[in-house]
Formats: sequence, C-alpha cells, structure tokens
Amino acid sequence: MSNTENFIQNINEGYQSKGESILLGGAILNGEALNNAQIKIPLKTLNRHGLIAGATGTGKTKTIQVLSEQLSSFGIPVLMMDIKGDFSGIAKEGEEKSFITERHSKINIPYKTASFPVELLSLSEQNGVRLRATVSEFGPVLFSRILDLNDTQAGVVAIIFKYCDDNKMPLLDLKDFKKVINYITEEGKDEITESYGKISTSTTGIILRKIIELEQQGGELFFGEMSFDIEDLMRIDENGKGYVNILRLTDIQDKPKLFSTFMLSLLAEIYQQMPEKGDADQPELVIFIDEAHLIFKEASKALLEQIETIVKLIRSKGIGIYFITQNPMDVPSGILAQLGLKIQHALRAFTANDRQAIKQTADNYPSSEFYNTSELLTSLGIGEALVTALSEKGTPTPLAATMLRAPMSRMDILTESEIQEINNKSKLVKKYSENIDRESAYEMLNKKITAIEEENTKEEESKATQTRTSSQGPSTTEVVGKSVLKVLTSATFIRGAFGILSKFLKK
Repeated sequence: MSNTENFIQNINEGYQSKGESILLGGAILNGEALNNAQIKIPLKTLNRHGLIAGATGTGKTKTIQVLSEQLSSFGIPVLMMDIKGDFSGIAKEGEEKSFITERHSKINIPYKTASFPVELLSLSEQNGVRLRATVSEFGPVLFSRILDLNDTQAGVVAIIFKYCDDNKMPLLDLKDFKKVINYITEEGKDEITESYGKISTSTTGIILRKIIELEQQGGELFFGEMSFDIEDLMRIDENGKGYVNILRLTDIQDKPKLFSTFMLSLLAEIYQQMPEKGDADQPELVIFIDEAHLIFKEASKALLEQIETIVKLIRSKGIGIYFITQNPMDVPSGILAQLGLKIQHALRAFTANDRQAIKQTADNYPSSEFYNTSELLTSLGIGEALVTALSEKGTPTPLAATMLRAPMSRMDILTESEIQEINNKSKLVKKYSENIDRESAYEMLNKKITAIEEENTKEEESKATQTRTSSQGPSTTEVVGKSVLKVLTSATFIRGAFGILSKFLKK
C-alpha cells in the first residue's frame, strides 16, 4: 500500500460517522487536496467545544460561516459573537463563482447556495435585539467576580444583596446598586450596623469605583430590564433551520470588561436554565466567541476559574462553545485542554516569539507520520487548516490538513438597508426594544431617605419652637394667669385676715 493510500485509509477510518455529521472539506497530502478523503465531524461531538485559530486573513470567519450554515441546516441554533462585523452575510444567499466551483471539484463536494434565518443582537445602542440582564440575576458571587473584588469586598456585596432581599428592593441596574452603597454608608448606616454588622466606608468606596469603571465600559446599557430570555436563542424557523443569532460587537472592541461580563452571565444563565441532555445526538445550541482573547485579556484569576468551571459543565446541557482567536495560546491551558475540535489555520513566523508560539501550537496537536506540523502551520493557504476532532467514540481523530468547503451564503457583509429589513421583520426587536424602569432599590431608597429627612425636619422645627419660646419670656396668657392667681391669692388672704379680726373684736 502506497503512502497516499495509507493516508486515505487512515483519514476515512478516523473521520467516518454512522450518524449525522458536518462536512468540512477534503484532506490535503503533499499540497494536493484529495477527493476521496473527506473530513466529517459527528454532530453528537459538537457539544465538546472547540477552537478555531489562525493569523488574520487566513479564513477563520469563513470557517465559522461553514460550520454555522450546516448547524442551522440540521435545526441547531447558533450564537455568533461578531466583533469585526463581517459575519452578517449568512442571512443572504451566496453567489457561485469559478474559484468556488474549482475548489469544490477538488474535494468532491457539490456546491449549492443558500441563505439562513438571522437575528441581529446588540449589547449597545446599535440597531437590533437589545440584550440585558438585571444585577439581581447575577447574584452576589458572580457580580463580585465580575468586579474583581477580594473576599472582604465580596462580603459587603453579599450584605447588600441580603439587605435588598430582606426589604424587597429589586436590584435591577447599576444605579440601584450605587444607591444602596450610598445609603448604607450615610442615612442607613445605623440600620445596617444594627442588623448586619459594621461596614467600612473604605470598602464601599472601592466597590463604588469598580461599579463606575464598569459603567464607563457601557455597563449601564447592559444592566436593566427587560432581561433577555435564553429560550429566544433556541428558535427554529418555519423551514426547520436553526436561527443564527449574530451579536454585533463592533463598537465594544475596546470594552473587554463589558464583553466578559455579558459572556459570563450568558453562560451561567444557560447552565442554570437548560436541562441535562446526557449523550444527545446533536447539541441544543452552539456558541462561537470571536476574538476570544478579549474575554481572557483582563479577567481575574477568580473570573477565569468561573469561566473554566462553566465550560466544563455546560456541555452536559447540550451546549457547544467555540473560541476563535489568532493564537491558541490566547486561551488558558485549563480551557484549551477541554476542546474537542481544533481547526488551526496558518500562522505567521516573523519573529523569534512567533516561531516559539508555532512550536507550542504544534505540540498541542496529535503527532502525525504524514506531516511536519510546525512547517505545515506556516505554509497552509487561505481556506486551509489543520483539523483534529473527536470521533463518535470520543477518541481523537488523526491530524488532517484540510481544504475547507466554501460558504453557501454571501461571503460579504449586509448593507445598512438589509440590516434594517431584518430588524423590521424581527419579533424579538419589538419584544426587547422598550426600556423598563419600574420601581426598584433606587426609587424605594429615595422615598425612604425623603421620609427620614421630613421626620428630621419636623424634629428640628419642634426644637426650634421650644427654643424660641424659652428665649421670648412668658406669653400674654401666662402673664394674665399669674395676675389673676395673684389677685385671688390676695383676696383670700384679706378675707382670712378680716375673719380672724372680727372674731377677735367679738370677744
């Protein structure tokens, strides 16, 4: 058996699938694509998470598009974090071109065009479905980790949540939380000390500064009502296709704190609400996180541990998470070790650090008798990638250089008018467009403070009246009363005196 025949057999045995699978493309050997060695990823393994990495311009976005299209075709909804804003074209049918036809003939995959149902989501004031969550939904532990607080500060946050629960004060937005902090350090200081213990003003000051930092990154837009229902990510259209939910993040690239806040809250919410799925035939939802380094860039150790824990556990709920980044080293090793599917596009070796990173990257992939992985990483063409996945039995597949199929949808972004058309037809845009500001901790504490101030004002007025009375001397009534009393007393004395005298004369 020749080396090529041995390779083809190795690939076909490693990537065979008895159930439904996603067809990525055809394997490459010695720089040539093979039309009889196709790379298929079993649907049932796609909740085991993954990594899509590579230098800018090597084809990562189109790879995500290919995966999302096929997931949608199988009725699996997708959530795509679109940092660069170049993914929206999946809503429109693609166009067959000669270079696409040529590519597909090499890997023996017929090419067809298609469009897919899309919802455009937003964390900011961009047009689309507004995503929000309340502070109460985060809870004290998660909220403290978002703010990167130490144990003492986190303890104060727990007291604030407990105080608001005990007094039935909803914590909806950051304005509510800041109001409670101000109250417990000023007007309500004695009340808090009596019921919950003394709280240091220096500690509340630090927490307040952390809140302001989050506000400056756009947190005031994210925290509030109405809260986004994760069930709205799980929709299927009338043709049985899963919705591709595109979260447009082009205006928060410089706000990693807001991005990581949203991601952690979303993953926690999904984990809490979704039922256990066990060994299902396909995932319930697949999440693609573009520019994943933004999540980890400024994350504290506690926050990283929280993300790692959720990633470990959430796959049992049927949720697959895929991190997209330029360098695999951007992803913490604890998370990288849990990723079942790895699609590695080309890397560039311009510096000694680049070459070191390539060597480390190569070490993260299975060894292969057919490839020199380190060399191959720098010679892959656009739309080509190294692939390793999990078989249906859960074992790693052989490493395969792959020529990826082209997207069926448009490989360019939507126009502004096309974006507006999607939003105009969206039921979710209407559902989440209204800003709700019901009575919560902010308004309730303002009323409480007003009542305290009114009571204090009455007491001060009463004391002032008493002071004025004392300083002005006796009133007219008091003077008349004393005079009458004096007259009466004198008359009584006279009558008594005359009585005694008359008795004396009679004798």
